[in-house]
Amino acid sequence: MQLPPSVTERAFDRLSEIGAGGQGQALRVAVEGGGCSGFQYDIRLDTPAEDDLVLEGKGEKVVVDSVSLPFLAGAVIDFSEELIGARFVIENPNAASSCGCGVSFSI
Repeated sequence: MQLPPSVTERAFDRLSEIGAGGQGQALRVAVEGGGCSGFQYDIRLDTPAEDDLVLEGKGEKVVVDSVSLPFLAGAVIDFSEELIGARFVIENPNAASSCGCGVSFSI
């Protein structure tokens, strides 16, 4: 059995700051075909669906659809603040390579 993705405390803290849960929204993390490396992440606020995997913490939710789940097995969803900007990031052990932007990857 594959490990589900996990979410860091820092990512849940950021979701709390933007008030996603109070609006009935969750952070959706999905994998789509495309990007310069073959697959790309789609990270956005969305309403949870019935068949989503729901990861909860600090009153906030991160959801992953069933199609994306195998691509995100064992991944860590985090929030990063650097000089170049702040964003949600994914440390994905399934990605064989990724592009410089960190949004596109190959398996």
